[in-house]
Amino acid sequence: MFTGIVEEVGNILQIDRGSKSSVLHIGGKLIFDDLKIGDSVAVNGVCLTVTTLSSNSFTADVMSETLSRSSLGALTRNSPVNLERAMAANGRFGGHIVSGHIDGTGTIESIKKDDNAIWYSIKTSEKLMRYIVEKGSIAIDGISLTVARVTKDAFSVSIIPHTRKATILGTKSTGDIVNLENDVVGKYIERFLTVPPSETEAIQQKAANQTQGITKEFLMKYGY
Repeated sequence: MFTGIVEEVGNILQIDRGSKSSVLHIGGKLIFDDLKIGDSVAVNGVCLTVTTLSSNSFTADVMSETLSRSSLGALTRNSPVNLERAMAANGRFGGHIVSGHIDGTGTIESIKKDDNAIWYSIKTSEKLMRYIVEKGSIAIDGISLTVARVTKDAFSVSIIPHTRKATILGTKSTGDIVNLENDVVGKYIERFLTVPPSETEAIQQKAANQTQGITKEFLMKYGY
């Protein structure tokens, strides 16, 4: 699990491309003090597993599903990437619950400066927009941000100069693709409300509906 608080901006050192998958070689400076092979690192919001490790770089395999669902397939050598290690049990929860499992991508429609803030408007699919609510949380390229405005097919966030400088948002332009992860809480709530109950649950619910308190007939039926 991640928090959406980016630890550093690393860069792509090399990409080994296969027919359907890739191996990313990623460099950095700040996340290596306790990093181990097998650890999880969010790369632009995508949870990847460290497969090899040196003092200032690591490699990670990227599956075909991940390449098709995220923007990682568009990375090239020297591309900057947001990096965050998985949250430690004793760490501070500075952002929101981020799984590192991307729901899809969005396209930056506009970038506008507003005094010391910068507004990013991002267009995405109806499938993702259904989970995006004003004042709710969303992860953009692994960055935990608060949704400020919502329209039918787009949403906007307002960021401070520090966030722009400390993440790859400062390198983005209109038309660029970003990874999006919706707040997991909303997805679970929808699942609980829409999935039909199991056969056992249905029987229990039927029995509960039929039992209107303890009656003389109920007691006699069960031997009392």
